[in-house]
Parts: sequence; structure tokens; C-alpha cells
Amino acid sequence: MSKHPVRILIAKPGLDGHDRGAKVIARMLRDAGMEVIYTGLRQTPEMIAEAALQEDVDLVGLSILSGAHTSLVPRIREKMNECGLEAIPLLLGGIIPQDDYESMQAYGVASIFGPGTRADAIVSEIETIVSKSKQ
Repeated sequence: MSKHPVRILIAKPGLDGHDRGAKVIARMLRDAGMEVIYTGLRQTPEMIAEAALQEDVDLVGLSILSGAHTSLVPRIREKMNECGLEAIPLLLGGIIPQDDYESMQAYGVASIFGPGTRADAIVSEIETIVSKSKQ
């Protein structure tokens, strides 16, 4: 019996229209054997929470380059909690100042990946997060 592959939702919340990085990460995770659901650009917190619920994901990855993470992440976590997804970890990628890491963790962000993070480090971190969340 093989283990269930990691299911991850990759979303681009807000008005940021730069999705090249999110697409590269989605492809890289898929190539690593994960099931990836990419929701596309300009997703609202409600759309992200609903997609996470419908797709029965293990984690939600957010790509935010606009600097709006301090307003978007809390709203996404709130909507996910309303859907009963409080146990689903969030991952955050993009331009996130180090000063904001602690506040993002308070909203369930399990890991933050900045520009230049190696693919193997991302895959390894995701596998660790998922194994801990299923214990």
C-alpha cells in the first residue's frame, strides 16, 4: 500500500498579477510527486478557503509579492477556520520582510519561502509539515 501523495493548493490572493513563481513552484511540487491544485490569479480569501475545502488539501500555499500579506493572510485564515480548516497549515512565498515572520506564524503560516529558496528545501519542508500535521 503506497502512502497518500501530499495534496497542496497553490493560490495567488489579492490583486497581484505576477504568477510566474507560483506556476514554477506548482510544477516543481507536481514533479516531486505531489498533487497540486493551482487556483490562478486574483483569488479572494473566500475562494481560497472554498477551494481548500472542496479539494481536501493537506496544505495551502500562498504566493504574495504585493506586500499585502499582513491583510490577506489573516483574512484567509479566518475564512479557512469558518470552513473547519483550522488544522490546515499555510505556506507563504514571495517578498515577506523578516519582521513579519512572527505575525504570519500566529495565523498558521508553518513556513515562509523567499526568493531563491531551493526546490529540495521546499519539498523537504512540505513533507515535514504534512507528517507533523497528520500526527
